[in-house]
This record gives sequence, C-alpha cells and structure tokens, in this order.
Amino acid sequence: MVNPGASLAGIPGAGGSFARSRPPFLPRQLSEEELALFISAGQRREVVPREMIFRKGELGRTMFVIESGTIQLEFGDGMPDKLIGAREFFGELALFIGNHARVANAIAAETSVLRVIEHPEFETLLQTQAPLLAQFMRRSFSYLVASEQQLIQNLKRRNEDLLVTLDSLRQTQTQLSTAERLVRTDELTGLCNRRGLYHFLEELRANRDPSRRLGLLLIDIDHFKQINDHYGHLSGDIALRAVAREVQQAALTCDLPCRLGGDEFALLVQVRDPEELRDRAAQVTSGVRALRFHAPAEGLLVSVSIGGSLCHETAEWSAWYSDSDCALYLVKGEGGDNYRVIA
Repeated sequence: MVNPGASLAGIPGAGGSFARSRPPFLPRQLSEEELALFISAGQRREVVPREMIFRKGELGRTMFVIESGTIQLEFGDGMPDKLIGAREFFGELALFIGNHARVANAIAAETSVLRVIEHPEFETLLQTQAPLLAQFMRRSFSYLVASEQQLIQNLKRRNEDLLVTLDSLRQTQTQLSTAERLVRTDELTGLCNRRGLYHFLEELRANRDPSRRLGLLLIDIDHFKQINDHYGHLSGDIALRAVAREVQQAALTCDLPCRLGGDEFALLVQVRDPEELRDRAAQVTSGVRALRFHAPAEGLLVSVSIGGSLCHETAEWSAWYSDSDCALYLVKGEGGDNYRVIA
C-alpha cells in the first residue's frame, strides 16, 4: 500500500541537492504539533481491511485523523478513488459545521489506527489551543474551497454543450465569447491548451502580483505509452483527465494549469519562494500517486515526473520552458515518479 505521508522522503531540491531539512507541505497532512494534539484529544479506533468507516451521504459530526495505515475514499460519479495515509485527516467539514453529508465512502484499505475527534473535544481544543487550531482550520478551508471550485468546473464541463446552445439563441456575443474560450481549452481535460497559455502570457503583466515570483512546473506522465499499450487508449484518456484534476488542484486563482499536448502538462504559478514551488510539485506528485481507478483502468498505477524552475523576469516563455525542461530531464533520467526544482 502507498503511504502518502511517507512517500516523498529524499526528493531532489534546488541545484540537484536533496531537500531533507523539512518534509514537503501537503494540504491534508498534519504538522507534528497538530498530529500530537489530535492524538491526545481523539478516541482511538482500529479498523480492519475493507471496514466501512462511513458512507457517502451520511450525516456526521466527527473528524478522523489517520495515526497509521491507509484509508480509501470512494467519491463515485466517475471520479477516481483516493488513498490517504498517516498524518492525514478526513471528514473535517462535518466537524466544522455539524451534520454535514459525507461526500465519499471511507473504507480501510489496510489495518489502520484512527483518532476520532468528536464535536465536544474539538470545541475544547478551540478554547485551549486557539492559535494551532486556527492554523489548521485556515488550511483546511483553503483546501475545501479549491476542491469545491474544481467540482463546479467539472459540472460546468458536463453541461457545456447545452449551455453553449442556449447562449447562442440568446446572444451572438455570448456565442462568440464561448467559441473563443473553447479554442483555448483542451477538449479532453478542460484545462487551457497552448493557445490559452499564450493568451495568458500576453495578459500576464496586468495580472501579476508584484510581491510574488513566477514559477513553472512541467509535468509528464511516466511510461504513458505503456499505459495505452497495456490498458488501451480509453484508460489512457482516463489517466490524462485524472492527472489534469491533480494539476488543477495545485493551482490558485492567479495560476494557470494547462495541457501542452500528449501527456505533458504545465503549471505556471505565482509563489513567494522556491520552497512554495517545491510544495506545489510535491502536492501534484503525491496526489497522482494516490489515484486508484475503476474498470476499464482497474489496477492502473500512475506516476508523474516534474521539473520546475523560477522564471527570470526579463526572459521569455521559451527560456522558462528550457530551464524547467532541464530539471524534468534529470528526474526522467533517475527513473521518474519524483520532482526537481531549480531555483
């Protein structure tokens, strides 16, 4: 079983060195202080493989922290399942607002130890450990908002043909705007294509945050030809869409995720420093590793190689791409399923 909390040790850092000084930040991974706090406050529960923790649609008021083991979240509706492991948490929205319907089935993928945080214990922690809980809740809500935005985008894509048809009957200008957007959008994944990327670059100066630096991540699916050959092109398309969702999840509103073509993606971001760029790369790498698919792609395991660099302000796109591509080439040469960021 993949342990998302331990799978990123020894990742390459800037200049080819290994960043071992601190673990990469992942949105759903607790800090050591947070983990210790929830272990002390939560009720211990051991679950066995395939044991159902809760069902999709159930109302709940508890959050779960994984002390050890692996939990599988089954979202349904054609979305891939996801594995989460030690130091990660799930079910937090039910704890924050109370009696919230679960959005997935939660099933033990292996023998696991959980800490169950009930609402009264959480209220006590809010009173006694306010700064630490505020940090935890702020990060949790940011992740939840990003997830909801991605879900909304997926629903919009499903109904896009109907919306375009209706809009064309109402207003010619709306139809022209929609057509322009489609020209800049990759049909399979819903991400921007190269046309969308170039349009974004043209308007980038007006949309820049002067306090942040530009960074570029190039993302390749490892052994993609073998995926198509062994599982078929339909499964290859499923893998492309799943990786696209992970790239989208790592993007903020000021960033641009795009599919450059084939199995190559790019994420142009605005970050504070190289560490934040590495965190984004770590998030995508870990998220893709945790993907689990249903038929016809059942049994398929996908990984990505990522090369990244901070963009020189006076350089053009071709130079940015070249720098990140050099880092990507090094990762590929080391076997893939990893990332490297050149500061």
